[in-house]
Amino acid sequence: MPRCAAARRVKRVHRLARRALLVAAVLLLALGIYVFSRARPQDVPWTALDLGQPIGLFTGRKIAALTGDPAECRALLDRAGARYDVIPEFGDPPHCQVPDALKLAGGARRITLMPDNPSMACPVAAGLAVWEWQVVQPQAQRIFGQHVDVVEHLGVWNCRRMVGTASNAWSEHATADAFDVAGFVLADGTRVNVLKDWNEGGRKAAFLRAVRAGACDLFSTVLSPDYNAAHADHLHLDQAERGAMGRRSCR
Repeated sequence: MPRCAAARRVKRVHRLARRALLVAAVLLLALGIYVFSRARPQDVPWTALDLGQPIGLFTGRKIAALTGDPAECRALLDRAGARYDVIPEFGDPPHCQVPDALKLAGGARRITLMPDNPSMACPVAAGLAVWEWQVVQPQAQRIFGQHVDVVEHLGVWNCRRMVGTASNAWSEHATADAFDVAGFVLADGTRVNVLKDWNEGGRKAAFLRAVRAGACDLFSTVLSPDYNAAHADHLHLDQAERGAMGRRSCR
């Protein structure tokens, strides 16, 4: 009997030790997550979005999740120093209405959108602003040694279905949640054109691929000439809202 009691005590001590080790491991993990989330809040899904922070693992998902919350979207743009003009709701019901439209204007933005300054859904504007600040301009400086003055585009709002058919799902352009980039104009007047330069090699092709890759961290869908012939002349950037862990496309 004494031996059995001793064996039970040993087992009990081992169980308590294992539980203590498990609790300690959980606490250390929680502490590590806390420290990491404080140092890199943009890399965890539950922290608040800050458009002025470096791009993180969840930045694009958080921007897309702003769909349906225009007040929060505009507040984030305000805090980041972007200027914009709010546009009254427009479009064609029921599939092509834009309730959260705005136009980016001045302030921290250096880039001019041409041939016009289009109205767009707020999450697209947020993505474009961060793309300019943290992708387009840094890559232009790295590759060309100068900044970008103009982004040339093929439009934003277009009340149509995907691929222009009558049966497919509605395009993100129908709600101004997509932006098609045709090219760029550098400070010295040099033009970088998606159609002409994507497959030509050299610095222009390298720049286009770099800004495409950076856009993939900020937009729900990025489609380039590598995707299909329909995108041979532009980069399609959209903010289809798929949730924090939703599937994203980068091609």
